[in-house]
Amino acid sequence: MTEEEKIEKLTDLVRGSDNIVFFGGAGVSTESGIPDFRSEDGLYHQKYKYPPEEMLSHTFYEQRPEEFFKFYRDKLLLKGQPKPEPNMAHKILAKWEKEGKLKAVITQNIDGLHQKAGSKKVLELHGSTLRNYCENCHAFYDADFIANSEGIPTCTKCGGRVKPDVVLYEESLDMDTLEEAVRCIRDADMLIIGGTSLVVYPAAGLIDYYSGHKLILINKSSTSRDADADLVIEDSIGKVLGEVDRRLDA
Repeated sequence: MTEEEKIEKLTDLVRGSDNIVFFGGAGVSTESGIPDFRSEDGLYHQKYKYPPEEMLSHTFYEQRPEEFFKFYRDKLLLKGQPKPEPNMAHKILAKWEKEGKLKAVITQNIDGLHQKAGSKKVLELHGSTLRNYCENCHAFYDADFIANSEGIPTCTKCGGRVKPDVVLYEESLDMDTLEEAVRCIRDADMLIIGGTSLVVYPAAGLIDYYSGHKLILINKSSTSRDADADLVIEDSIGKVLGEVDRRLDA
């Protein structure tokens, strides 16, 4: 099947669906300038004193908090760089939700760009950099508070350490969020998976809860689950969704 035929088939499938669930990974946000982990210029291929996976672990956070927060500000909050904005993929998904076609976005990303684009039902499997809480009194702080702090950020109310509401390595996913994601996928008449290599578990295992016949994989490279999909498109997620939406409106 040619690329053109695949886009046309996807357009037809979206047109005939009204309970779409989108499951996305880092590839959705790289088009907004946010680095992923595993690409050629991703975090795993940059040189630090410790591997990024170790620096973003619960153990490292507890044992070397100053180094954790320096890495966190530089590479996850992108301190000193322009704030990322939603790209075409984020905008189209928000539009489809508003039109009643899409029921939920399930994301492995922690950047809040889906909400910034206007999406309402967003299940953040790995938390969000936009939410931060004092470990002692649970006071809330935004991302700018962390970005503009020095060393270990501390609560202005009680002096406790302020922790980002992100799921670090070695930490468990929020069970309520996970259960809701499973429910949404089970109920979906169409599941679009985009911008993820489907290697990070337990999130990647969510695909197994879909039992329909409209499983779409959109990623710039092949994944281990391509053989399970009803349609595979190896291309930019923003480009593909943008073209599908253009055809829907034509």
